[in-house]
Amino acid sequence: MPNKRKIINDPVFGFLSIPNELIYDVLQHPYVQRLNRIRQLGLSYLVYPGAMNSRFGHSLGAMHLMHEAIASLRLKDVKITEQEETAAMIAILLHDIGHGPFSHVLEHTLVEGVTHEDISLLMMERINMDLNGQLDTAIAIFRNEYPKHFLHQLISSQLDVDRMDYLCRDSFFTGVQEGRVASERLLKMLDVRDDRLVVQVKGIYSVEKFHVARRLMYWQVYLHKTSVAAEQHLIKILSRAKELARGGKELFCSPALRYFLYQPVTFDLFSPTSEALDQYALLDDNDVLSAIKAWISGEDKVLSALSESFINRRLFRGELLSAPLTEEQKAELNKQYAAQLGISENEASYCWSEHISTSNTYSEKADTIDILYSDGTVRDIAEASEILDLAALTRKPTKRYLFKMR
Repeated sequence: MPNKRKIINDPVFGFLSIPNELIYDVLQHPYVQRLNRIRQLGLSYLVYPGAMNSRFGHSLGAMHLMHEAIASLRLKDVKITEQEETAAMIAILLHDIGHGPFSHVLEHTLVEGVTHEDISLLMMERINMDLNGQLDTAIAIFRNEYPKHFLHQLISSQLDVDRMDYLCRDSFFTGVQEGRVASERLLKMLDVRDDRLVVQVKGIYSVEKFHVARRLMYWQVYLHKTSVAAEQHLIKILSRAKELARGGKELFCSPALRYFLYQPVTFDLFSPTSEALDQYALLDDNDVLSAIKAWISGEDKVLSALSESFINRRLFRGELLSAPLTEEQKAELNKQYAAQLGISENEASYCWSEHISTSNTYSEKADTIDILYSDGTVRDIAEASEILDLAALTRKPTKRYLFKMR
């Protein structure tokens, strides 16, 4: 049997090792390879041209950080078997596998009442079937059903390797240096007490930097006004396409995109062996972009205008609102675009969007970030930090926008 050990050159962390054949086989699965065709940062490339990195690269980086975290914990005599290490690495490798085209953008547009976390778990179960049950432990860790809770915390918590990777990676590809975090130092400061992750007190400044970086990245990148405008623009395009498709209009699209445009697809249609999951697994950014380019020359004025302006980056223009739009203001917007495009006032509702952007970088209701002191006591970062208090950590700033066609 050929040796499947591989080395991958990652632009953020350097050479990453694929330590065994099971992880290699998971990487080669079509569901995982699909992540190469989905942008990690959705439409942020329209603001930061370098933000073309994929979900696949993020998953690899997070898996590498999981390996480093486990190595650090073992040095502190935390017992983690080889099987548990492989399972944890697979769980983080697959944590984002359920993302649809352009990552978070279309989560509630193409499918109804289904989150990417729901689909991630279904895809993991399908891969587990294809690999004869070798992912049982990985799925248990992912679902927080494995006895060692701290392994789940490494995957999903307020200081997990997922967040460490995407902050470093997204900072690198956008050029927004404020998002860079000291992931290597954070990992070396990790320890376990009472089956929970803790950070040694000498790592407290790195934790503070982590939270500041995350908040800055939300407003500079993830919730950048132009990125959100592009997302709202794209959602309106697909919403209009769905309305036309379900009204019997023939639209150009790939078979996978057709499946979701021409019929309602809800969670009850999904299972590890369902057609819905098979079709979803064929969807990526290319399906959406190729369809939008073709819709420019379509007969529908609304879909054509929205598609043409999106492809040529004449995105929705955003303006801050101090209060929700009144019914009179909404009616005026519809009247304005109806006259401008020669369409009905109902169709004109696709030309604008009211949207609230908000960020939440820390929740006191979730697993806390615990700081371990030299005397063995443990305190929440909100109590331990000199610069971060609970009010600062949990504050959810919001911005209300009106986005509309130019």
